[in-house]
Amino acid sequence: MSDRFDVVIAGAGPAGAQCARDLAARGYEVCVLEAEPEDGFPRTSNKSTGGTFPSMLTAFDIPNEVVQQFTESVVIESPNDFFRREQSGSVLDFAAFKRFLVHKGKERGAEYRFDARVSAPIVDEGEPVGVTYSGDEEVYGEIIVDATGPSAPLAKALGVVELERANQAIGVEYELEGIDLDHEGYADLRDTMMLKLDHRFAPGGYSWIFHTGGDSAKVGVCYIQNDRHREYANKGFSIDDHLQYWLDTDPRFAEAERIEDRHHRGSAHIQPPGDLSTDRFMAIGDTVPSIDPLWGEGIHVGMRSARAAAATADACLTPATPRTGAEQVAVYDRLWHRDVAPQARARLLMTKLLYLTPNERYDSLLGDLHSLDPETVRKINQGSKRAISKLFEVGDLGLLARLGKELFADGSSRWKLSV
Repeated sequence: MSDRFDVVIAGAGPAGAQCARDLAARGYEVCVLEAEPEDGFPRTSNKSTGGTFPSMLTAFDIPNEVVQQFTESVVIESPNDFFRREQSGSVLDFAAFKRFLVHKGKERGAEYRFDARVSAPIVDEGEPVGVTYSGDEEVYGEIIVDATGPSAPLAKALGVVELERANQAIGVEYELEGIDLDHEGYADLRDTMMLKLDHRFAPGGYSWIFHTGGDSAKVGVCYIQNDRHREYANKGFSIDDHLQYWLDTDPRFAEAERIEDRHHRGSAHIQPPGDLSTDRFMAIGDTVPSIDPLWGEGIHVGMRSARAAAATADACLTPATPRTGAEQVAVYDRLWHRDVAPQARARLLMTKLLYLTPNERYDSLLGDLHSLDPETVRKINQGSKRAISKLFEVGDLGLLARLGKELFADGSSRWKLSV
């Protein structure tokens, strides 16, 4: 095996595999290092709900064969109400999706090394020039990309990202069959992705039901173990306990059964993005806190970050003498903030405010959404501050004051809405 490549990518998740696919299509020599064994891949990294939107499938030429269910609407549930918005979506078979991306990258010439757990960057004169993996194995590249997700061994060692434990969201999901998706008194969840705001089941977070066909769905809970969670959580409950409590008390699950071997858990960080690159190096996917905090959707953002990184690498490596200094690689940062997640901080602030909100305000919030026109709702989803302001009521002043105190304690400059 060669030990020198144009680009070395750590991680074969959607971001890493798509970056390799794009670069290999441009004729670059690419090596992808993946910690999991090839046999049965992905086994331990099959962690996503797989909810995304048709624009991702079209933009990245993803086949229908990896889609479990095409959906027609998005529903938000509060404890006693629901709001429906017509919005086409796709629930992916996440494992099949990852295998497709790896296969296409290999077809285009990317080299994959499985059972290759990355441990550290190889640094020469202050610049990363390669990667150490599987103990003492080494591989070198003109550009190094960390796509390992929250573990981020390369990005952390190079001081590019600082993922804070206080902002780590954890999630658990079961795939169930036998669900009553059109139960009396509840929203019709057939062909729907539903997010539920209810601190009884997801204290300081949210839960979901994503229809996957017939009477089956992905059902899960996600939250950050912070002060908000501790305020609302059932004493002594783990995240699995909260999910089970929902299954035990919601009549839609009365006859439901878990599908064997379809149990997923994972984590991501909900915080403002910091640095994204340095000399010869970029961090992509969930290595950067980039999951959409409002919808929990990370696939499209990760794929866009992969494409931005590939375009940056192409620009850096095209000259006869590659230009891979921090200034040239910083093109990726500009692309990320412009194209990948342009309203990241605004959406993070909205999410933080949502997690502060008590259950009774969730009910009235959905009433507020019902009163707004579709265009305003669309702008709210995009992070428009003017549109968001239309949701506030006089009684929300206490919530806003509490949010201000938390942001000040967290370092207000990190939340500056200047992106």
